[in-house]
Amino acid sequence: MLYPQGNLHMFVSDRMQSVQSPVIPIVGKLIRDHAGTISLGQGVVHYGPPRQAFDRASGFLENPQNKYDAVEGTQELRGRLEKKLRSENGIEPGGGSRIFVTAGANMGFMNAVFAVTDPGDEVILLKPYYFNHEMAICMANARPVAVETGDDCQPDLEAIEKAVTPRTRAVVTISPNNPTGAVYGEPVLRALNALCRDRGLYHIHDEAYEYFTYEGAVHFSPGCIEGSSGHTISLFSFSKAYGFAGWRIGYMVLPEPLFVPVQKAQDTILICPSLIGQAAASGALEAGAAYCAPYVREMAGVRRLVLNELERIRDVCTIPASKGAFYFLLRLDTSMDPMDLVARLVKEYGVAAIPGTTFGMDRGCYLRISYGALEKETVALGIGRLVEGISNILRR
Repeated sequence: MLYPQGNLHMFVSDRMQSVQSPVIPIVGKLIRDHAGTISLGQGVVHYGPPRQAFDRASGFLENPQNKYDAVEGTQELRGRLEKKLRSENGIEPGGGSRIFVTAGANMGFMNAVFAVTDPGDEVILLKPYYFNHEMAICMANARPVAVETGDDCQPDLEAIEKAVTPRTRAVVTISPNNPTGAVYGEPVLRALNALCRDRGLYHIHDEAYEYFTYEGAVHFSPGCIEGSSGHTISLFSFSKAYGFAGWRIGYMVLPEPLFVPVQKAQDTILICPSLIGQAAASGALEAGAAYCAPYVREMAGVRRLVLNELERIRDVCTIPASKGAFYFLLRLDTSMDPMDLVARLVKEYGVAAIPGTTFGMDRGCYLRISYGALEKETVALGIGRLVEGISNILRR
């Protein structure tokens, strides 16, 4: 694409022009332009890191290291992560796999795409997909292939297998899921992982919401499956469980042969993750999952509050099962453009959500709402506004 600059024409990448614009900044501008709007859009938690994270960060500042460290992360943090993965996820790094610290799980996914695809290769995403995953695949000149999910937004193995072609390189799963909140059961993840093994594909599994499960749902890490280390890429994040969103620390477990390709990608883009962030992450692991547990229990109560409010509009709204993360993906009984509905909700009712189109839901009107970023009282006020707005707009 060319644009005029004086007497010349300057080139802008056609590849980047084809990548969707992230919708959260667009909705964010709407919110800023309408003071008092409550956002049910941002996918973060309302609490911050544990005290141990700040203690370790303060200790780092007392004796700062002002040089680069290992591209794959500090030895201390990787050692702590190895213990966490073994005890909580059943994953044994070292048996053909490696730990790699990243600047968030999004960077881990970008690293994985660079490592396993060439231009024109295909990566299967389950619909609705996480928009940054689709964007990363397009930026790498690969092709995202969206496959419909089955009942309760669970993977449809038959549909996935039909979508595999000679150019397919990976299948991506997210559980607990963004944007649906679905938690994938162990049997379906085992079957999908075996499918990837048998077809020579990588199984990229995003586990950023691993601690956020409700009503007896159980999180499962396919990286723990015996014999899976050679084809499974597991992505994790400190952003959600430990309130680390702005610290940008995540990590991946990847097959040994991908270590050098990922090292090349990260060294070019980042060199190494922030050292003070890694020190803080080591402190967070000292606190451990016990720090997150009371917040998850609190969030379970907020989830129930949201469900109770949504019952008031069930006649104009389908509410899929959501036993994980902190999202609901609502299907609304209307032909309205979802972004138009989002704009009206902000302007007329002071509440914001995210349109489903950004997650690949281009048939029908979907909204993703998040109940993780706000205190209970604010969520209650926001969901009340949302329900009132949807009721008034759709029932007229």
